[in-house]
Amino acid sequence: MQYPDSFAVSTPSDREIQVTRVFDAPRALVFDAFTKPELVQRWLLGPPGWAMPVCEIDLKVGGAYRYVWRHESDGKEMGMGGVFREIVSPKLLVATEKFDDAWYPGEALDTTAFVEEDGTTRMTITVLYGTKEARDIAHRSGMEHGMAASYNRVEELLSSMHTT
Repeated sequence: MQYPDSFAVSTPSDREIQVTRVFDAPRALVFDAFTKPELVQRWLLGPPGWAMPVCEIDLKVGGAYRYVWRHESDGKEMGMGGVFREIVSPKLLVATEKFDDAWYPGEALDTTAFVEEDGTTRMTITVLYGTKEARDIAHRSGMEHGMAASYNRVEELLSSMHTT
């Protein structure tokens, strides 16, 4: 699948997947889109057909987050959550990640950096898995397709926020 120049996926080490996306919005707005439940629920949906009925974010070091997605056609649910380890608003989020029905072994650590340049924001998320095997399972899953779709929705959301 071809992605726009504003989206890139790489494997910087044998335990990491890194995803970068450039958004046409100031960093503070992008940070809000990633940390305010009422905004996250509008974009963090993956492929079409999913909704997020549960989105809880306690944005503080040691605070937890919880997401539950529901497939609109069959009602199947998928949940995940974690704990914030570091927060430097609006520059950095570091949090653990673990799915209820784990599809890769162990827990991951997500480091999300937001860098503003000339009114645009480059968001880079680096996911560190416990093992190379877990990284490879995640990489083979096609997760980048859902991420690309979600980040396109972030761009639409930011556009509507930026003009209001």
